Amino acid sequence: MKKILFPVLAIAALFTAASCEKNLDIPQKGVTAYESFYQTDEDAEAAIAAAYARFATYVTGRGNGFIYTPLKAAINNCGDDMYAAGSNFGDNDYMAALNEFRYDSGCEVLSNLYTGLFLANYACNLVIDNFKEGLPEGGPTATTKRVVAEARVMRAYIYFILTTLWNTPPFIDHVIADGLPYNSDQDPDNPKSHEDLYKWIASECEAAATDLDERKSTTDKDGAVKVTKGFAWALQGKALLFVKDYSGAKTALKKVIDSGKYALVPGEKYWQNFHIEGDANEEKVFESNIEYNSGISAWGGINQRSTWMEANIWNWRSDHFVAGAAPQSKYTGGVDGWGGLGVPQWFGDEFFANDGHSYRFDATIKHIDDAVYGMVYGDAVEEGGKKVNDMTLEEKKACKAIGIADVKDGLYGQSFWLPFKQLLRSTDSGAYGNNVRLNNNVVMRYAEVLLLYAEACLQSGDNAGALTAVNQIRTRAGISALASVDMNVLKKEKSYELWLEGSRWFDLVRWGDTGKVEKAGQAVPKLFDKLYRAPKSGESVKWENGTEANSRFYTIDTHEAIDANWKVGFQAGKHEFFPYPTSVMDKNPNLVQNPGW
Repeated sequence: MKKILFPVLAIAALFTAASCEKNLDIPQKGVTAYESFYQTDEDAEAAIAAAYARFATYVTGRGNGFIYTPLKAAINNCGDDMYAAGSNFGDNDYMAALNEFRYDSGCEVLSNLYTGLFLANYACNLVIDNFKEGLPEGGPTATTKRVVAEARVMRAYIYFILTTLWNTPPFIDHVIADGLPYNSDQDPDNPKSHEDLYKWIASECEAAATDLDERKSTTDKDGAVKVTKGFAWALQGKALLFVKDYSGAKTALKKVIDSGKYALVPGEKYWQNFHIEGDANEEKVFESNIEYNSGISAWGGINQRSTWMEANIWNWRSDHFVAGAAPQSKYTGGVDGWGGLGVPQWFGDEFFANDGHSYRFDATIKHIDDAVYGMVYGDAVEEGGKKVNDMTLEEKKACKAIGIADVKDGLYGQSFWLPFKQLLRSTDSGAYGNNVRLNNNVVMRYAEVLLLYAEACLQSGDNAGALTAVNQIRTRAGISALASVDMNVLKKEKSYELWLEGSRWFDLVRWGDTGKVEKAGQAVPKLFDKLYRAPKSGESVKWENGTEANSRFYTIDTHEAIDANWKVGFQAGKHEFFPYPTSVMDKNPNLVQNPGW
């Protein structure tokens, strides 16, 4: 896979137009003047590389101002299929506020995401504005047409996120020198409704596809880490699906399928999609390539583009297990976690009932028994002179050298199902510290294309086409094929296949399936180990296997957000869209806040 380089020269040139250079009498050193750039095909390549860097930083990465990957935080925490957990109530509260719908317009996650998306959009507009007519001498070239097309589709994806999360964000399709933008539907010169924005996204992708490269084959790794025809068609289809143009969506998505350039990885390699071993594999339609060159330091770019500290926030808490015996320690290479992600009991139960121990299930979540009794410990973890790894299952069940030792909060926000898909593997990290993930950030994989296509088929009367697509997903997962499929089946398959990949919240809103999130924050479980903490009198206990006699672990529900007088839960007419950040509203009197805020 080709390493995408992010030249300092290109990035400096991209941002000179809006930098302080125009406002200073003293020329900046080491910066290419705006007027001297955008002259050659080489400049076009450097400019699009810099735009990819901004995309990797502000869209899929951590950005410069917030360390926990704002996009992943925003679009996953609002779903009904996870808890924003942590050490205790109040820990990880910027994500818990999203998860429990008690955030406001001052939410740091949303502010960093919103401004980051527009910074990335600006980088795309610079490329488009300066190369859409080609070179100053010679006009359009194959290179300028391609880089403009890549920037247009990246910009379209940015607007897909903005539109889905903020309804009618300012529509900025060129570099603006002055003035303050309006909500897109209030723009006096070019008004666009929420639906118009999706249609524009689709039309941009369709138009740009003509000048884009096509992935060469399923083994073409370079074709998975840049914008190609396949990604343009996939995004076009997704945008059309969101405005219920099912026929148009089906046509666009079918192009990806028929191209033959993408495939589901075999079931036994399903887990690789989320780790460095699966970077740019046959299933990746587009992912942000965070590869680095030897001249970039950890704090000179890689931490911004990677999901730095995502491992901390979402890895399991080592310190709430028995000291030195966290079951994930060998798997993660010793990387600790803050336990900021939990799995609701209902979701794990439904998923397991659907899949059993499939490739997909085992790569996604893990039962507390399978974690404590089934994972491999270091040789130093022993009791009575016997290594835990050498113990029988019955011996492990009675062993106090392993288990949950915290007696106050246990594992806060955890049911009997623990999240596993997101755990950093020891191979995912390395040169920049053990908390920096170096695997690429997935934007679109082929499994999502098939599920989007299946929905378009169902909604347009092609049940056979939907069944074929869904059964491809199920067969790869390692479970039986179905004889029929409907929207209810599709919704469940999508929730299992794409868990924690940013689809669930979008789908809940557009399908009107917000029933479970209306109860968000009312009850959060704590997972305890009876060998360290016996249930207290009066507690409502749920035992993992139904009764205390055959269970070691149990949960109790807490209601600490309500006890603290927070108003929690999704409110119709308000929470369908995020509020525009206070920091943005204060600076732009043209911007109208979303309803309910």
